[in-house]
Amino acid sequence: MLLRRLLVALALSLFSPAALSPAAMADPADIAAAGRGVVRVVIVENQGNQVRLVSHGSGFAIAPDLVVTNAHVVEELQRNGGLLAGIVPSQGQKTYPAHIRAFSPNNDLALLQVDNGANLPALTLFPGQAGDGEQVAALGFPGNVDMAQGLSLADVVTPQEAVKSYGNISAGRSSRQFDTILHTAQIGAGNSGGPLLDACGRVLGVNSFGTVTDNGTDSAFYFAISMREVTAFLLQAGVNPHTNGLPCTSFADLQRADSERAASDQARQAAEQQARLAAHQQKAEKAHREAELAILSERDNELAVAALLLVAALGAGGFALLQAQRNQTRKMKWAAGGAGAALLLAILVWVLRPPLSDIDEHAKDILADADAAAASASASEGADDQPDSAANPSAKLVCVLDPQRSRVTVSDITDVPFNWQDSGCVNARTQYGLAEDGWSRVFIPKNNDTISVNHFDPATHQYTIDRYLPDLDRVNQARAMQDQIPSPSCAAGVDAARQLGAAQARIRALLPPEPNERLRYTCQPRP
Repeated sequence: MLLRRLLVALALSLFSPAALSPAAMADPADIAAAGRGVVRVVIVENQGNQVRLVSHGSGFAIAPDLVVTNAHVVEELQRNGGLLAGIVPSQGQKTYPAHIRAFSPNNDLALLQVDNGANLPALTLFPGQAGDGEQVAALGFPGNVDMAQGLSLADVVTPQEAVKSYGNISAGRSSRQFDTILHTAQIGAGNSGGPLLDACGRVLGVNSFGTVTDNGTDSAFYFAISMREVTAFLLQAGVNPHTNGLPCTSFADLQRADSERAASDQARQAAEQQARLAAHQQKAEKAHREAELAILSERDNELAVAALLLVAALGAGGFALLQAQRNQTRKMKWAAGGAGAALLLAILVWVLRPPLSDIDEHAKDILADADAAAASASASEGADDQPDSAANPSAKLVCVLDPQRSRVTVSDITDVPFNWQDSGCVNARTQYGLAEDGWSRVFIPKNNDTISVNHFDPATHQYTIDRYLPDLDRVNQARAMQDQIPSPSCAAGVDAARQLGAAQARIRALLPPEPNERLRYTCQPRP
């Protein structure tokens, strides 16, 4: 009875203007992206030539053909085999039949198998615990909004955008029947089975019911079935949904961290430059001292030689005079010649001694030799550590995600094998385009509504994936443009790469300023 009374409260709950309050700080782009996978669940009955709407609620895709909702949304379908279930997406033109795959009234959960080749955008589940006070968003299709708009049955089964409301997690209190999350994001009749999302658009729980006061009026607290219950239910049903337990980082926080990191790098580089200048100055001063000592020593040595030659010249001259007094003409000539030669050599040594101005030139030579030796040693030690695309035009790499520099909301974290060639060819099959911002390739998979722009910097071996989750119309527009772009082969040359880069720029112009997800990888040679 208590559970029934709580469920009845859902039918009485109404939206208030506070539900649309801008106080919530959830990223609108992430909430809108998650809204693509929110669906309306309708239960109808054929009555001859007419179709009667029995009930409707909300749900969300966890796989292209699987939808989670509340058990009470499909309770009548479970009891009455004559009823039909339909899944109405939030975008596109089609609706899909569905049948119950798993049903668990004890914790108010149901899993629907969607038929006829459905390809719904699957939401990501957050496996952790929601924090007290955390800002959340509730998405679904409240019936009172349909009523206020005067929607007909045909309108109800036509794809349309889910209604969003925002609030906060309210402490850790849970219902007694099963584990729930108490929050203030208002929900109304028809929201049952819709997701409760965190600021990154990940599912925290499944909205189920609201509270009710003694006089029958609503209060502003609502319950969502916790991820603990949802995960156990899905595992029992043989389903392993996509989860992401990383912290929810906003792009503002990511850009702030990038700015702080860049400022830190600039300060470090400036300090290193200052240290290099100081070290260079010390080396220059040392070289100047060595040159000065060498030149002065050489001057002193040559002055000593000149002095010795002068003494020899004087001695030879005195000996020549002595031989002249003795009339030893031959000896006098030899002595006089030796004196003259010694004197000439003394003068030459004196004149040709190195000038003091040679100190600066000699210092430059010493410094140049020291710098060349240091550069050679540094190049030898760091040759294996530094990426060099000129010396290594073809590289077999493995790229590892850097979580501190990434914003992960919908993707798995796995290492990426990456074979790069200097022509822009990746993995020997995919040609990247060349533009002003470097090498990139736009990918729009046929089987899901995402747009990825992949960048690679050969100089630093940095690989970046920017993933966008736009609405279906924009995806289809981008896909149509991509279909008109010839995909060049890896041997087409740089001109074809530039043409591809220019063509991709037109697709990128359709995209929002910021992606929903940014994955940054650091690539290293494979062992």
